Amino acid sequence: MDQDFVNAVLGKVHSMGKTNRREFFQEVSLGGTLLAASGLTYAQNQEEVPWYRRTVRWGQTNINEMDPTRYDIGWWRQHWKRTKVQGLVINAGGIVAYYPSRYPLQYRARTLGNRDLFGELVQAAHTDGIAVLARMDSNRAHEAFFNAHRDWFAINRQGVPYRAGDLYISCVSSPYYDQFIPDVLREVIEKYHPEGFTDNSWSGLNRDEICYCRHCKRRFHDYSGENLPDRKNWEDTKYRKWIEWSYQRRVDLWDLNNKVTKSFGGKHCIWMGMIGGNMTWEARRFRDARLICQRAEMIMFDDQGRSNRGGFQANAEMGKRIHEVLGWQKLIPESMATYQRSPTFRKAAAPPAESRMWMIEGIAGGIQPWWHHVGAYQEDRRQFKTAEPIYLWHEKNEQFIVNRQPVATVGVVWSQRNTDFYGRDDSDDRVVRPYEGINQALVRKRIVSIPVHIDHIDRHARSLKLLILPNIAAMSDPQVESIRRFVSNGGSIIASGKTSLLDEWGDQREDFALADLFGVTSLKDVSGPDNLDGTEHSYLRLTPDVGKDVYGPQSGNEPAESLARHPVLDGFSETNILAFGGQLEKVRPNENTEVPLTLIPNFPIYPPETSWMREPRTDIPCLVLRDLGASRIAYLPADLDRRFALHNFPDHGNLLANIVRWAHTSALPLEIKGTGLIDCHLYRQPNRLILHVVNLTSAGSWRSPTDELIRVGPFSVEISTSHLPQAARVRTLVSESEIPSQQTDQKIRFEIDSILDHEVLVIS
Repeated sequence: MDQDFVNAVLGKVHSMGKTNRREFFQEVSLGGTLLAASGLTYAQNQEEVPWYRRTVRWGQTNINEMDPTRYDIGWWRQHWKRTKVQGLVINAGGIVAYYPSRYPLQYRARTLGNRDLFGELVQAAHTDGIAVLARMDSNRAHEAFFNAHRDWFAINRQGVPYRAGDLYISCVSSPYYDQFIPDVLREVIEKYHPEGFTDNSWSGLNRDEICYCRHCKRRFHDYSGENLPDRKNWEDTKYRKWIEWSYQRRVDLWDLNNKVTKSFGGKHCIWMGMIGGNMTWEARRFRDARLICQRAEMIMFDDQGRSNRGGFQANAEMGKRIHEVLGWQKLIPESMATYQRSPTFRKAAAPPAESRMWMIEGIAGGIQPWWHHVGAYQEDRRQFKTAEPIYLWHEKNEQFIVNRQPVATVGVVWSQRNTDFYGRDDSDDRVVRPYEGINQALVRKRIVSIPVHIDHIDRHARSLKLLILPNIAAMSDPQVESIRRFVSNGGSIIASGKTSLLDEWGDQREDFALADLFGVTSLKDVSGPDNLDGTEHSYLRLTPDVGKDVYGPQSGNEPAESLARHPVLDGFSETNILAFGGQLEKVRPNENTEVPLTLIPNFPIYPPETSWMREPRTDIPCLVLRDLGASRIAYLPADLDRRFALHNFPDHGNLLANIVRWAHTSALPLEIKGTGLIDCHLYRQPNRLILHVVNLTSAGSWRSPTDELIRVGPFSVEISTSHLPQAARVRTLVSESEIPSQQTDQKIRFEIDSILDHEVLVIS
């Protein structure tokens, strides 16, 4: 392209007003081709709209050591174009370098030879107007590096180095991270000018392993005044300080790397370590999402697909959870595998329906798509067709699926500190399962909600009517007070298990810190199995009993007719009992509470001759309810949220949803009626609402992989529209049609005929 023409156009762009300039960039794919042709980077020319605010479709070919001999750059450039990618993640260095580094200890790919594969790909991407993140993998090194700098690598108490296969694990406290990696970042910037960096595995040893190198000893002593802990011991104050120091060290590395990249690459050249959405795994890796997101301009999200444990809706939940601490104006690209994930076969294509639905749920939760292939050459070529239709749709409708705010009046609270100091070595059971269970119940009953970090409760005081605290056992005094403020302002709460029974270190209090709100006193005892491996043959008794008017044999002790029950028991009019089998916090209810559920203790399940209730009635509460002014409080001693995540009993899900509807006290912002399992997400943008409905109805709803989509519908939809103009228009972005609607009493009502995979509706 003629340089005089480029300069003229750039001059015209800079003379535009802010609004016109933004529209211009949108029309020409945000100016990427023009800037690449001029040899200038995104950040140098669009400071008011930096690349990390507008690069919404991503791709990655995760290069392996054989790829330098067979990387078909021409074909991949066509694939970038077909899939409308705006950003690429390209392997640069760390464990393996794909460019000729001046640092001899940075191992080069075995087939690289004299080739500069990274440089060739960066040049091709920039020529095509695509932003580049240089991918690092900085936590391990080969033997030659280890032998040259043994004290840069993590060791156990006996001085034996930690290894991962043939590689040696570098220590986050050593000059490897403070000196070598910054030098590599500077080299890459000077030679290739990428827009930024991301690192696949940047956070060092997991929590299960303590490094005793001299650098860790010195840094920990400077931080705490003490020596490193001898071993894992959650009761040891030194170990607890080591946990906190380890988190702080990762944050310090984040800041250091960004200081380096911005110093040499400009203020928009940012570094991002990848993070994931699994609370247990992130805690084990000392990656605090809230602290990281406070300092991040964008998050590169590494959760490539689902496991057999959960459904696609987990991806939307993770997106919303990270956005809540990051901000909804920022972007979260997620690495989305097109290969088989569970179990993992990196060279075999996943069924298109499986990969497609993971992408769609991510988009519904505010995540940006990022296709991912392991290796530049694939013999199973089916995987290359998965992303294109989704990316084309995404490009066409981009304005409706970024920069939007969730509409919800229910918040589900989470806490990484609870994951550490209550969950400890069993956080999946103690913390994650209860959280998953309540979210699963909300999805089944189409109750829109948002995740809320426990330190952000005050931020949501005006918008939320109900907070759910699923076994948030470890709480600090300030966190407890934020719950009290929420209730004093008319908010309602649902809490389960040990919520507020422990302090921020996981030490037990004399009573629940929120005992007065719950209306109970802890008896400091539990009933039932202490983990998910065990299930007792116990039940929940519903009161009052059903009467003789309900069909079934009679013992003579039934009331003449069934009496009215509490609304939380709606839908259970023909039973006195529900299966339980879980764990129960033993509490004593205070006055002015209601107890609609009590425990039927464990009794033999086998042989059948012995399977009869030894104690059919007790006064052991399983659910305690109370009205408190404008607020409603529900406390669940019984771990129904955890049990629902484990067993998926519809009775448990229905009961949890009933409690939510009762505690909410007013109409929910969204009601959808119709048959099928769907996940609903409601958002707002200026002067419009956006409803994203994802169809989870398939043979693989709760187990991967899905290989067939099942159409569902029709659905009747009712949405609160208090902030929208009258006579709002409803149009669909997937079926591309306009839907008739009726608007009365601050509600808009319409029907969706059918949904195959998803539908997005714009109400404006």
